[in-house]
Amino acid sequence: MKSKYVVTGMTCGHCVNHVTEEVSALPGVRKVKVKLDDGSMAITSAEPIDFDAIKAAVTQAGEDYQVQPA
Repeated sequence: MKSKYVVTGMTCGHCVNHVTEEVSALPGVRKVKVKLDDGSMAITSAEPIDFDAIKAAVTQAGEDYQVQPA
């Protein structure tokens, strides 16, 4: 299953790495692709991932980051 989101507040490659690491650690997530230029984030997972869990992971990566469905 694939789902798409927009992450705001990222300013560099380190931001992308932090978001990718935190979201990748969520149970059921198989792959995460985050792009700095447009803030897109694509998640591939075995089953749907709860949005609150995704939001918590993004916030854990950085307090200034915000996520919303694309």
